[in-house]
Amino acid sequence: MKFNNNLKEIRHKIREGSFTSTTSGLNPGYTQTNVAILPSQYALDFMIFCQRNPKSCPLVEVLTPGKFEARISSPNSDIRTDVPKYRIFQSGKMIDEVTDIIDYWRDDFVTFLLGCSFTFERALIDSGIQLKHYDLKKNVAMYISNINSVSSDFFSGNMVVSMRWIKNQDIEKAIETTKKYPSMHGEPIHIGDPEKIGILDISNPDFGDFFEPDSNNYSPVFWACGVTPQVVALKSKIPIMITHSPGHMFITDLRDDDFKFE
Repeated sequence: MKFNNNLKEIRHKIREGSFTSTTSGLNPGYTQTNVAILPSQYALDFMIFCQRNPKSCPLVEVLTPGKFEARISSPNSDIRTDVPKYRIFQSGKMIDEVTDIIDYWRDDFVTFLLGCSFTFERALIDSGIQLKHYDLKKNVAMYISNINSVSSDFFSGNMVVSMRWIKNQDIEKAIETTKKYPSMHGEPIHIGDPEKIGILDISNPDFGDFFEPDSNNYSPVFWACGVTPQVVALKSKIPIMITHSPGHMFITDLRDDDFKFE
């Protein structure tokens, strides 16, 4: 698969550490993924967790233990350096945020690449739906909801959701657009009153950036979010787990249209 120049350039900047910002809006058309890395001892149980929670943790690729090249989705990549920012969790606490994980890497690590809603954001924009955070190159707002994930032996926790303000007249269009991407979180899981899913202060997201809507003609629309594994990591308290920092995704060679179902 050939790179376009922009994709090759941004990957180089991420790998060398000169680009550390959110990847929202970068390389439109190319699929971005969430990242979760953990010891092989816990990998099978984490895969079971993902299979039981396909809305929040849709699997794109799983690397074999110790391998750091995503050979299927991104040949010649290096998962240790090709994410703008990583978070390191140890025993339920975030201990570090870094731009590469070479010093943390272990031969027993298994990497999971999970679908990301940035894929359907491009589709929303192409359908005429404005996304303010996208225009401003900011991070989408994300919240820990009161929706329980289906647990596995080690992993459990509440679903994280991403929120976008959508014009009321465009909500049906947003639903129809995003449901075509079931392996990238699919259609919304909630529309309207945030308190119904445990969000008491919508102006204070747990991750990302908040923006007020431009008018009263908007409603908050919530999708399942791939940051869910980070909440799971905190609750499970496994010895070590590495994830991307929210909004700082892994950009693959795959195309968004590869995941579209009409």
